[in-house]
Amino acid sequence: MDARRTVIDLPHATVSALEWRPTAETGLPVLLLHGGGADSAELSWGEVGPALADAGHRVIAPDHPGFGHSPRADWPLSQERLVRHVGELVDALDLGEYAIAGLSLGGGMSVGHLLDQPGRARTAILLGCYGLMPRLADEFRGRITHLTSFLLLRSGLLAAMTRSYARNRPAMERGLRDLVRNPEARTPELVDAVIAEAVGGTSLESFGQWQRDQVLWNRLRTVYTGQLASIRTPTLLVHGDRDAGVPLARIETAAALLPSGSLRLVPGAGHWVQRDRPDLVIPAMLEQLRSAGAPTTNT
Repeated sequence: MDARRTVIDLPHATVSALEWRPTAETGLPVLLLHGGGADSAELSWGEVGPALADAGHRVIAPDHPGFGHSPRADWPLSQERLVRHVGELVDALDLGEYAIAGLSLGGGMSVGHLLDQPGRARTAILLGCYGLMPRLADEFRGRITHLTSFLLLRSGLLAAMTRSYARNRPAMERGLRDLVRNPEARTPELVDAVIAEAVGGTSLESFGQWQRDQVLWNRLRTVYTGQLASIRTPTLLVHGDRDAGVPLARIETAAALLPSGSLRLVPGAGHWVQRDRPDLVIPAMLEQLRSAGAPTTNT
């Protein structure tokens, strides 16, 4: 099933989105939010979108401002502003009942949306979710890692290193091994697509702006853990058991705190879990969507 690319005009941004339409819309519309770095709607959801549409869901996957085909916004890319951006998307798409799913940065945007506008989404799916840990890494070594990352960000060295890394194919291939552990999923085509996004677009600059907002010297600015108990939306957390970016213990804690939370652990998978093991992740997503039921209003 081919995606249709559309342009969505919002009060404070214009974004490009991929949309997959089912033959018969029998399930909830699904809003898919991609991750940070050199990511986009097509990169994260190009395999997921058609599968959900085949199961009867209208699927909308926008490129965040400054990522993919979306131009950069004229406002600073902060977590708080991106959460409001999600609400604007839902309004512009005129979604009544819907599901929301997000990877990493997109997962954090999804949690923020659930807190900012409680009760709007019927169900949520969070993959390798951001916003559930106080620093970039745990334990004492994590504190050193976090402080080092802060200093590299503030000095501009991290941006320069990332630009150099993006143009080095062997380095990009090595980096993707941490994100996509399954060598069969880590194809030359995927490497080419990530390099094209990193070099040809503005995603790295946009992500760097968000990182400078979020990474304080001793902690991350956004940690949703203490608010999870107030989220009544049924929420599935999908996590690779070899995710080097978000410790499993943080996800297990989040699943326990969510009143209607559940955890699906994906064996052998890294942080980019739906690219790593689509054979396990897509069925888990479809099961969660089925459990939410069919829409009861026109959307």
